[in-house]
Amino acid sequence: MAEETQVRLEKIGSVTMDYTYYTGQDLYSDGDIEDKMLDIAMYNPPEDFPKIIEAERSWPVFYHFSPLRTNIIDWIPFRKTDKVLEIGAGCGAISGALARRAGSVTCIDLSKKRSMVNAYRNRNADNITIMVGNFKDIEPHLDEDYDYVLLIGVFEYGQAYIGGENPYEDFLRICDRHRKLDGRLVIAIENKFGLKYWAGCREDHLGTYFSGIEGYHAGGSARTFTRRGLEKLLDKAGIHEYSFYYPYPDYKFVTTIYSDQYLPKKGELSNNLRNFDRERVLLFDEKQVFDEIIDENEFPLFSNSYLLVVGGAPNVIYTKFSNDRVAKWAIRTSIVREMPGHVHVEKLPDTEAACRHLLSTKQACEQLSARYENTKIDINQCTVIGGDVKNGLSFEYCRGETLENLLDECLVRTDVAGFKSLIQEYMHWVHYNEDTHAVSNFDFIFPNILVDGKRWHVIDYEWTFDRHIEAKDIAFRAFYNYTLGGEMRKACGDLLMKDILGFTDEEIRAAVEEEKEFQLRITGSRASAGRMRELIGNRAYALDGMLKYCNHADLKYITQIFVDYGEGFTEENSVRLRDCFSLGRYLKLEYDIPDAAVRIRIDPCTYPCVVDIREIKAGDRIYTADVIEVNGRWQECGSIVFDDEDPNLAIDVVGGSHLSVDMDVLELTPAFARQLVQTAVKENFVTKTKGFLKTKLRG
Repeated sequence: MAEETQVRLEKIGSVTMDYTYYTGQDLYSDGDIEDKMLDIAMYNPPEDFPKIIEAERSWPVFYHFSPLRTNIIDWIPFRKTDKVLEIGAGCGAISGALARRAGSVTCIDLSKKRSMVNAYRNRNADNITIMVGNFKDIEPHLDEDYDYVLLIGVFEYGQAYIGGENPYEDFLRICDRHRKLDGRLVIAIENKFGLKYWAGCREDHLGTYFSGIEGYHAGGSARTFTRRGLEKLLDKAGIHEYSFYYPYPDYKFVTTIYSDQYLPKKGELSNNLRNFDRERVLLFDEKQVFDEIIDENEFPLFSNSYLLVVGGAPNVIYTKFSNDRVAKWAIRTSIVREMPGHVHVEKLPDTEAACRHLLSTKQACEQLSARYENTKIDINQCTVIGGDVKNGLSFEYCRGETLENLLDECLVRTDVAGFKSLIQEYMHWVHYNEDTHAVSNFDFIFPNILVDGKRWHVIDYEWTFDRHIEAKDIAFRAFYNYTLGGEMRKACGDLLMKDILGFTDEEIRAAVEEEKEFQLRITGSRASAGRMRELIGNRAYALDGMLKYCNHADLKYITQIFVDYGEGFTEENSVRLRDCFSLGRYLKLEYDIPDAAVRIRIDPCTYPCVVDIREIKAGDRIYTADVIEVNGRWQECGSIVFDDEDPNLAIDVVGGSHLSVDMDVLELTPAFARQLVQTAVKENFVTKTKGFLKTKLRG
């Protein structure tokens, strides 16, 4: 073997690093933050990552180290005998989870530094090999019998990975040939038509607004696709067995995975404010638009992300993750298809500590069934899978419409009587047998109740306690969570909280705080994903607020030009100029002076300010301070302070010439402006007095 292809291996802990195809230079880097991430991986155990993430308040650290990243693959039925290839493994956010569940994991990444982060964070895994180098150089030497080939957030870079005239089609074909006949190719990628991009999120790779839905006309190295676009590529690559899944809110920090066999229902998609990486605007209420999209059966077109599985479809058709919480309560819920037309629900422990929580759920099932025996309330029965709670709980799959959706339909129809009737019936069941059974379902919220004809199926009751909780407190939780789902629901707040529950404003505030404390107990000491968005600090700007600001700016940032034709300045002989300011401070304007004009007055704004003139020019003449008449006070530094709301500067001009103005206008508070003017007047008086006295003394 030639020297350049000699095998070069190294160990970091139990992980094997393969540098055979590494050129010695990282061609891709996010800069100094990668050194920070390497330090985190080298000197901290994974169990400390959540605490570090919260302390750093950094998008790259959160993205690369959050344990929630593995949700995208945790539902896939890996076996301990599986052989896995992970292309574009990066800092190893997924690699460790693969190593725990599969037999062997081969990672490929272009960056040595990122691969070292991967190795150090997973240093105890003796079944990980990381191949560092260009995929095109490594690929010809890879096996073709992998059970799984994974591209998580990688396929969009096919142009850079592969090149050529048809990079994405070729990338698919190349990756697919490395899975064995009954293996799977798994691709996670953003949908360029994802609703969040229409609603005001920036495109993930370019960081610009609407660049994906506009067809990437400005260029860039990454490309995302619609479902139809991906299907065209699959067809050209000769791939015909595949399934689409829909990670929500997106594949990076997925909380729910839908499929064509189980699509979202109205009211479910309310967790849309997830701009961790950049500021965004809020052009519309994504929940309400998602509801309309679901009504029109168009959700696959607008899903924010896709998870494409090439090969046989897993038997899980839906998964909801509830692992953004304390380990003892971390679980996930799946809908499993046994055979066509036959499905059941499973609740699985995400950690060993969560097994006890599932046992409590089993006990809650028995207690609630006794409380509501011989009523229309049907507590969904559960059994322990395989006799061991480590395998999870199995539930019947119930059909019907959520009470939440039925209430929404009443609001859409303005059916006040129907809305109140449903709420009154709900209140009846909250109170039912509360004095005779010391069990309380604190999770008796509207999404957890499926109405099927005359039956009310209670499908989720994990927060059930074997003690009495006031019915009004349980109802408040249901009402409060309901009103968080949009403006239409919020309008019902007074009816629900005050008219039905009889709460005062003070009691409502106290109950809201109690709900927040309950949520904090669930998430524990670590920040939830929603909280991390707040800590990272990227703002979301609502459209109505932006419009109000624009209207405010239209009124505030207006410059007025007055023209004197020999008879003085008048309002009739003036023009208002908009869009002259940038950043609310820098004023530049161009104006053609009328032929008969002899004098021009410039009113830069309508508030007290300090003005620095960079240049005022009319024709060939550049105006200096001694020929500019102002109603403000010149400062020794050359600035002008105006202490009223009508600042102006006047100059003599020659008609027919062109006026150019370039100045810096900084707004001042009225009191500060007056103080500066008074100080300038006093200093000017003192200077003049000293000059007069010196002259007299010399005389």
